[in-house]
Amino acid sequence: MKTADTTRLRVLLAGVASLILTIGLARFAYTPLLPVMREQAGLSYLAGGWLAAANYGGYIAGALIAAVTGDMARKFVYYRWGLVAGVLSTAAMGLTDDVWLWALLRFIGGMSSSAGMLLASGLVLNWLMRQHQKPVLGLHFTGLGLGIAVSGLSAGAVAQLAWSQQWLALGVLGLVFFLPAWAWMPRPGDVAPAGAAATAPLAVAEARAPSRQWLSLLMATYFCAGFGYVVSATFIVDIVEKMPLMAGRGPLVWIVIGLAAVPSSLLWDRIAGALGQVPALLLAYALQIVSIVLPAVSGAPFWNLASAVLYGGTFAGIVSLTLALIGRRYPDNPSKAMARLTLSYGAAQVIAPAMTGAVATSTGSYAGALWATAAVMLVGMGLLVALRRVERGA
Repeated sequence: MKTADTTRLRVLLAGVASLILTIGLARFAYTPLLPVMREQAGLSYLAGGWLAAANYGGYIAGALIAAVTGDMARKFVYYRWGLVAGVLSTAAMGLTDDVWLWALLRFIGGMSSSAGMLLASGLVLNWLMRQHQKPVLGLHFTGLGLGIAVSGLSAGAVAQLAWSQQWLALGVLGLVFFLPAWAWMPRPGDVAPAGAAATAPLAVAEARAPSRQWLSLLMATYFCAGFGYVVSATFIVDIVEKMPLMAGRGPLVWIVIGLAAVPSSLLWDRIAGALGQVPALLLAYALQIVSIVLPAVSGAPFWNLASAVLYGGTFAGIVSLTLALIGRRYPDNPSKAMARLTLSYGAAQVIAPAMTGAVATSTGSYAGALWATAAVMLVGMGLLVALRRVERGA
């Protein structure tokens, strides 16, 4: 393999490793470990929801820092801080049983996840543009699905340990991904004009800034998407573990979600190319509603595995399609508009887990929260239809 090809592969693998560490472990290891924490550490439904909300609150804080920091050199420093925070916040969960310290650690873990999701993607993109290569991040974002799969596989591998030892083990595992994420991510530099020219093609019609109504509708529908995404992402393992026929299969469901998510962004790009972005989003929302409702209506293994495939195959596609939609409307400076969308999506990720924990506490079941989440996603589909009408009118 040529030296240039080897360097490119290392840079992309650094991005993937950062996502596996900061998203798969620091953020989502909580999902497969939630049932054992409730059983062994006495974590209540309500506290479980608030810990998830704290994690997503940390993500919003990290996203805000990333959005207001224009200096790429400073973003590189924050990226490395995020990697360290990802390892330490994961391992430290096993060193205390104080719910307030857990909340703080989940908040820090949420902040670290922005390092992989936002900062690493920007650093990888910066390097690709400096090397005059096509600025595509499809391989980078496979780290989302791989991170979920890794968290599920590793949780299953340490399932015989006590809950505290499981967290410590996952923190040690994080070091495996910390090393390439730290060592192989290059420092940022100025992008040469030739690199910028290589990225120029964008539809002129889409470059026109949209109306305030269009942007408001997109933000509202993305809020609904965040609601639909986070309830399953946080509670699906605990949900299926409570089913008699699915007991012990929670980690398997989580692994299936991750594996289904790996190719989903590339798949939805093709669907959008055939149908258009808004129709593709409508289809993705509809399929995700099905994935949310299935665990509420059936405890059968087949239908819950089908739910996992549908969920894993849609959530990453919804994110990528929505960001592509807004990015094409603001080609000169998409980061500000994307930051606003991130806040909308993130707000739902704070509200929904807290709501889910409260509903589960009062009813003893997650079913009500799943139906409420499906209703919010249905509202999101209605908003997408309105968005499409606004586009046609314009």
